[in-house]
Amino acid sequence: MQKYIKLNLYYLGTSKKHQIFRTKKWNKTLEKITNRPVFTEEFEEIGKIIEIFGPEELPFISMKISPKKEFNPNDNFYAKMR
Repeated sequence: MQKYIKLNLYYLGTSKKHQIFRTKKWNKTLEKITNRPVFTEEFEEIGKIIEIFGPEELPFISMKISPKKEFNPNDNFYAKMR
């Protein structure tokens, strides 16, 4: 069974290669989402999580958006877990 986790993110901007978000709410068990696909509310895959970095309480997330995919940084995003 596939499980989707809602990501509570605040969009900060673009780095050279990735989109950078800050978490609004964090649970240490979510550290397993690195390299997982990211989906919109419509379950359209838009990219994947590259890295989690920064403070342990509210880390930053680097996300690579797939080429030719547009996204609204204010949308809700979900990560697919195994």
